[in-house]
Amino acid sequence: MTRSNAKSIGLLLLTVVAGVPGEGSEVKTHSTSNWISPDYTEIELLRQVYGLILTQSVEVPDQRKLIKGAINGMLASLDPHSSYLDPKEMKEFNVATGGKFGGIGLEVTMKNGVAKVIAPLDDTPAAHAGILANDFITHIDGKELVGVTLEEATGKMRGKINTPVTLTILRPGREQPFDVTLTRDVIRLKPVKAISEGDIGYVRISSFTAQTQGELDAAMASLKGELGPNLKGWIIDLRNDPGGLVDQAISVSNTFLKSGEIVSLRGRDARTIKHFNAKPGKWKSDKPMVVLINGGSASASEIVAGALQDHRRAILVGTRTFGKGSVQSLITFGNHGAVMLTTARYYTPSGRSIQAKGINPDVVVEEDLPTILKPLDATDKGEAGLRGHLKSDDGEEQAGSSSYVPEGKANDKQLQAALALLHGKQVSLPARQVSK
Repeated sequence: MTRSNAKSIGLLLLTVVAGVPGEGSEVKTHSTSNWISPDYTEIELLRQVYGLILTQSVEVPDQRKLIKGAINGMLASLDPHSSYLDPKEMKEFNVATGGKFGGIGLEVTMKNGVAKVIAPLDDTPAAHAGILANDFITHIDGKELVGVTLEEATGKMRGKINTPVTLTILRPGREQPFDVTLTRDVIRLKPVKAISEGDIGYVRISSFTAQTQGELDAAMASLKGELGPNLKGWIIDLRNDPGGLVDQAISVSNTFLKSGEIVSLRGRDARTIKHFNAKPGKWKSDKPMVVLINGGSASASEIVAGALQDHRRAILVGTRTFGKGSVQSLITFGNHGAVMLTTARYYTPSGRSIQAKGINPDVVVEEDLPTILKPLDATDKGEAGLRGHLKSDDGEEQAGSSSYVPEGKANDKQLQAALALLHGKQVSLPARQVSK
């Protein structure tokens, strides 16, 4: 399957309002002062339409399918990241956030009736097949996706291990669509990879799963042991990291921040602002840092980048991030599945909302795009380009940027710029006022 259980890139705050909270979850209570009375006239219309379908549809309808469609329709009218997970999808979601799942390894969202690739996950069938961020999937196994929900599209990409699936890809810059056949595999997501680049510790974080912090700790310990007193600094590569669990984003930020606010979450009720601060005991390094970002860095990645930038803890290098500044709560309904509902915006320590804006790097470095990919610059990118996206809080929005990362370190201008900065190149950073 795709890393689809999150349906699209997302920042997930685990929330339980029915059943027993799981480990790491949080029981969410709703303020009655913020309650909106239902419009029973509209609910009566819904009941009448439902009855009409049951009695007069040309074929006997599947009532469970009707209800699921109605729920998904309501959620889809809110924003691109709210959705319903039936019990099977909920089970698969729990497996995926644990870091192991089956499929082809794509992070997708829906745009104009087709699936748009946010990013292929590292070392997966999709990545090995050369599928790129901003590719559009128009057909799966020859069947077009127009009118298909995101849940249905991702379900079609799932299947038994070692079975083939054919995607029809429309890539900006190519006149004709083309087919790519992939073999489904078990996706064992390894969210952290690390190597030494001379005297620099390079750490690639590709997603924020339950394993991310543990793997980051192990990677840093290994690099510290390898480089010893010669360790000069860190490069944290968040490019094309689509996000994940909010607690992991906070924890990763805390690894490099000894104190201060990391992020705040603000819902519809202004009285329910939640502030998350660094804990000194979780801090592990004060070495100089560069964080790499691009148009595929989203959600949890943006929390980390924004916190480190606001506290002037790291230099951000690359291009503007995706701009997904909203939080989805997972609200379960016992054996009836769960709803992924957008419940809050998140804000960086200085009070910046990222929603539909993204984070601008301190040092802009554009990668050299292959000729075939250059038309991507003319397409809609980022959260602001998604249909029905949650609007920014001040009305100002910006598109995302290129998410292309070239093969080979020598060709990677962003990585080379990061290495140069850590080896002494002086960069003047803009002044930032960080809220207390």
